[in-house]
Amino acid sequence: MATGDEQHASGPLRWVQEQGNRLSWVQKSLLVGAALTVVWMHAVPGELDRRAVVDSILLIGGPLALGLTHGRHVGWNINRVAVRNAVLLSLFVLPFYLVGSTLPTIREFYPMWGTTTAPGEFVPHAIRLFVLALAAETYYRGLLCVGIREIGIKAVFISPIVYMIHHASKPPIEFVLSGPTDVLFGAVDYESDSILPSVIAHGAGLVLLDWLVLHDPLFDPTPILELVEWLPVPL
Repeated sequence: MATGDEQHASGPLRWVQEQGNRLSWVQKSLLVGAALTVVWMHAVPGELDRRAVVDSILLIGGPLALGLTHGRHVGWNINRVAVRNAVLLSLFVLPFYLVGSTLPTIREFYPMWGTTTAPGEFVPHAIRLFVLALAAETYYRGLLCVGIREIGIKAVFISPIVYMIHHASKPPIEFVLSGPTDVLFGAVDYESDSILPSVIAHGAGLVLLDWLVLHDPLFDPTPILELVEWLPVPL
């Protein structure tokens, strides 16, 4: 026979379980997504090694744990369409990284974490950047897009505002482009039923950008700056 303390403890736990069972998968995903971003914004460290650990635990572990307990892959799925789209998306965003690496505001901001072009330093640095990209895509495009694709294409519009908030400290031009980028990456992943395209494009882009900024600009950005000088953000 259960004691009074056991019955008292099981009551609240049973109530929580019952309330959770009443929520749909989409509702659970959004609720967990909101909780994760609140925790992340308060816990995220500045140092790269610790950041990779925290992001892995929260933004990879959280969505995967929810997905595994509900039989969902939250974008961790590889198929032929995803591989093809990963190549196409990477090629599409490549010019933006090449041009961006020449802009003064971008060159002042990156690399976000100190590194050099020496292989012994840059390779571990690049691996950590890919971990951050995998974590971000598992959360934004996995949990909050591919994971809830049952609601239709409007799933790609779930996370842009949160994504922009998380990019508020970035250079102005990157902040402005973060919303459209979120929608584009989400749409490609949605059609692929996989986060592989955005993981590859994002991770490779971060590594390439740091590598380019550590070297002299590929070309003089003056013509481009003059062409887009009408933009209301510093470049």
